[in-house]
Amino acid sequence: MFTGIVEELGVVVAVEPVAGGGSARLSVRGPVVTSDARPGDSIAVDGVCLTVVDAVEGMFTADVMGETLRRSTLGTLRVGDPVNLERAARLGDRLGGHLVQGHVDGVGSIVDRAPAGQWETVRISLPEDLARYVVEKGSVTVDGVSLTVVAAERYWFTVGLIPTTLAATTLGHKGVGERVNLEVDVLAKYVEKLVAR
Repeated sequence: MFTGIVEELGVVVAVEPVAGGGSARLSVRGPVVTSDARPGDSIAVDGVCLTVVDAVEGMFTADVMGETLRRSTLGTLRVGDPVNLERAARLGDRLGGHLVQGHVDGVGSIVDRAPAGQWETVRISLPEDLARYVVEKGSVTVDGVSLTVVAAERYWFTVGLIPTTLAATTLGHKGVGERVNLEVDVLAKYVEKLVAR
């Protein structure tokens, strides 16, 4: 479980295809998140929960299944790409964002960016099957960043990015047309299932 508060911008060091199954081994430099990392720990990479296989000298390695590569933006990562990193939350930590699982529900793309002083309003496309879970003033995770929805329509939603988010995450650099991982609020999915019964 994560909070969607990015701890650092990491850098992809290697993406090595693994024979059979279309999986890969991903290596990422991230001195903050690896300062206490051990094999078996969870680290979110652009909002995708990955299990640490090895951590040494400020870098960690994780295996990524083919399913994850296909259903998230991790399949398009290249050496040198920046990525948002967050260690799993510990019981007793402050919950600065919202409850984030690190299970990507879909991929959207940046449709528009509108500067507003030091802030920016960003419009992101939304897969139609996820639209019912995204509501105005609700929570959504974009590339692992916990954000509040400003407006929500059938095929898109907007978020406001404060200067800290622009400076400390990949969302400050991504341009129109670039793809982003989306995770909707898991509480909405549970409520829907319970009400359907």
